[in-house]
Amino acid sequence: MVVDTGGVITVSKSKNEVMEELAITTTIGMEGIPLASREAAVARMPSMIERQATAAVEESSAIIFLVDGQAGLTAADVEIADWLRKHYSHKFVILAVNKCESPKKGIMQVSDFWTLGSFSPLPISALSGTGTGELLDLVCSGLEDLHEEQDEDYVPAISIVGRPNVGKSSILNALVGEDRTIVSPISGTTRDAIDTEFTGPDGQFRLIDTAGIRKRAAVASSGSTTEALSVNRAFRAIRRSDVVALVIEAMACITEQDFKIAERIEKEGKGCLIVVNKWDTIPNKNQQSAVYYEQDVREKLRILQWAPIVYATAISGHSVDRVIVAASEVEKERSRRLSTATLNQVVQEALAFKSPPRTRGGKRGRIYYCTQAAIRPPTFVFFVNDANLFPETYRRYMEKQLRKDAGFPGTPIRLLWRNRRKMGKMDGGGGKGSGGRAQLSLKSRGRKLALTS
Repeated sequence: MVVDTGGVITVSKSKNEVMEELAITTTIGMEGIPLASREAAVARMPSMIERQATAAVEESSAIIFLVDGQAGLTAADVEIADWLRKHYSHKFVILAVNKCESPKKGIMQVSDFWTLGSFSPLPISALSGTGTGELLDLVCSGLEDLHEEQDEDYVPAISIVGRPNVGKSSILNALVGEDRTIVSPISGTTRDAIDTEFTGPDGQFRLIDTAGIRKRAAVASSGSTTEALSVNRAFRAIRRSDVVALVIEAMACITEQDFKIAERIEKEGKGCLIVVNKWDTIPNKNQQSAVYYEQDVREKLRILQWAPIVYATAISGHSVDRVIVAASEVEKERSRRLSTATLNQVVQEALAFKSPPRTRGGKRGRIYYCTQAAIRPPTFVFFVNDANLFPETYRRYMEKQLRKDAGFPGTPIRLLWRNRRKMGKMDGGGGKGSGGRAQLSLKSRGRKLALTS
């Protein structure tokens, strides 16, 4: 969450200077507000803005201290730097020097700000996008330690979902080694989502058993309010879980409802593994049975092509432990972060193999750089000249190449495409020697700094 604050106005400024800076007029009759009321509001405004900025800094995990590179170092910058150093030295602070449109002049513009001491100035341009990718990279690297601290108390939740009577409760009981939920051949015996703490070989998990999800029409025709609530709770369980085990029955055909559940899992951005239960019921199994079965599952659940498949028999407990092992691996992939250098190398190789298509007017999409913005699910931001020049087919190709070269099995990944104005040579723009290919020049600086404004 990014908080933009009002400009911090120093107390040394007079009321007239404040009014001029904020472009406030004292003309009588403006919007019907009396002059005295407006003057009183202007007098209070600096302290109100500063209180809001202070509150934002207090709540933030990191701070972006933004200064004006064209105006140079001011007394106000020195005062804010001293304030941050005195009260918030325990937070990550990035000193961003804005309005550095020219890469060459940017070096000169930031030189004055080295006198602020403990802050290392980073030249950026919000207008052209120069340096903003590196700024985002620094923010993400600065927050990594905070994620590690939070992860100490983090317990991943695994929800077990599927159509009625496919063996969800049996799988849960087999995992925990006791009858924590009702197991019955009568479908619908589980009416609510049930949380169970479980310690596996890779740590602690929270298992969520859910009611079977039937088709909406079937739920409506049954007239059961209880079942309708159960389905809603199951969908909520998917939303609050980290990894979803989608259970299907080996001898039953994959239905439209299974596909709907898969769509919900992908939409929510959850990790997923497909559990084929009652595998012992398949007659005349051989070494090729699992291969043929997987091909059928992949074809019918195309939206979960990236999900691993586990074959188990809950009643006998055969291979049920593999569910937790697979879920643990999926959670690790869902929480994995690629370095910017590695990510841009993958993207550059994908561009070299297949360039973005040209439009009828001869325009071609250009990727300036890419960075990973988030985890759970892994989210990648592509900064391009025009997002409309990248058709859906090419976006799917880029996702496929990311998965091929970087992995991420068991988790959906998000690709976001953001417009950027044409950049200079240092930023990978279409300068001489680019050969029509997107240049990727963003480099990870490895420095741990951080965020807010």
